[in-house]
Amino acid sequence: MSLTLRTISREQHLAYIQSLPSASHCQVPAWADVKSEWRSENLGWFDDRTGQLVGAGLVLYRQLPKVKRYLAYLPEGPVINWYAPNLDEWLQPMLAHLKKQGAFSVKMGPPVVIRRWNAPAIKAGIQNPDVKRLRDVEPTTIEPRAFEVSDKLRRMGWQQGEDGGAGFGDVQPRYVFQVPLANRALEDVLKNFNQLWRRNIKKAEKAGVEVVQGGYQDLAEWQRLYEITAIRDKFRPRPLSYFQQQWRALNSEDPNRMRLYFARHNGVNLSAATMLVVGGHVWYSYGASDNIGREVRPSNAMQWRMLRDAYALGASVYDLRGISDSLDETDHLFGLIQFKVGTGGEAVEYVGEWDFPLNKLLHKALDIYMSRR
Repeated sequence: MSLTLRTISREQHLAYIQSLPSASHCQVPAWADVKSEWRSENLGWFDDRTGQLVGAGLVLYRQLPKVKRYLAYLPEGPVINWYAPNLDEWLQPMLAHLKKQGAFSVKMGPPVVIRRWNAPAIKAGIQNPDVKRLRDVEPTTIEPRAFEVSDKLRRMGWQQGEDGGAGFGDVQPRYVFQVPLANRALEDVLKNFNQLWRRNIKKAEKAGVEVVQGGYQDLAEWQRLYEITAIRDKFRPRPLSYFQQQWRALNSEDPNRMRLYFARHNGVNLSAATMLVVGGHVWYSYGASDNIGREVRPSNAMQWRMLRDAYALGASVYDLRGISDSLDETDHLFGLIQFKVGTGGEAVEYVGEWDFPLNKLLHKALDIYMSRR
């Protein structure tokens, strides 16, 4: 296939995304409005023979201070045929185009899965004192074509930094936790939850925990719970304006793109979460909870409601997003996988993010700056 790359309209980009079973929420045109501090561009790959749009990418440009040079970033993209034998013919025109746009470095995150571990394999790893990391556990599934993609990228000059072992060295997480929903009965999904999860869901029901959907007007209440969580878990919270902007941007593109949920007990909101939907892929995006009411298990009730809603939407996967690859119970990140593995899903490893330095000196300077941050 002979290809031509050019800038496309947001409408063309969205129509292409809508023609696919799914794509990352970071690759829909409206994500540019969420990340409004970046300049953006929509790229399209066309088949020269038919003139048909066969790939798309959302590029975010971040300017270096005082000079008109940019980091070009394609989060969880571009959306192309990553298994194409002529992968260089897809990526070389992109690099040439981005260089013309003033990019000194390109960062991308191929949405290519390399390994999967099912819940029993992860549990066995947790119980084995010699196993400290997910990568020490034999995967349930390996995708050989993903290794070929990585080899091709290296040969083309793309680089991959060390992720520090936890899987959070990239901007977007390399390891995520997903519950497959395609061709499964909802009863089967629940049956695969571990005993503690099922017990907690029942406990919440018995206590009268109610899970409801909120709207834009409820984002201030979301922020209250989110800031309580930030203090407890010692992270810097995003401001309310970020979530308001996200809601307006994503739901103006598709009224069902972003949802907000609350789990409440006796009229008091105890937990909250945001959910994102693109085609058959549904993400649990942000979560928050109060320090009170944990005994009635609001978070378990909320996740079960969100998963049921994802199922009702016809989703093929419910994605609980990032996990660390640590299976060491003393690691502060261990709780991420411990909570999520109870859903009976699977840990998924992507090939990670890759960099192409178009100007090696500026790229190195950025590397030093980011490592100091």
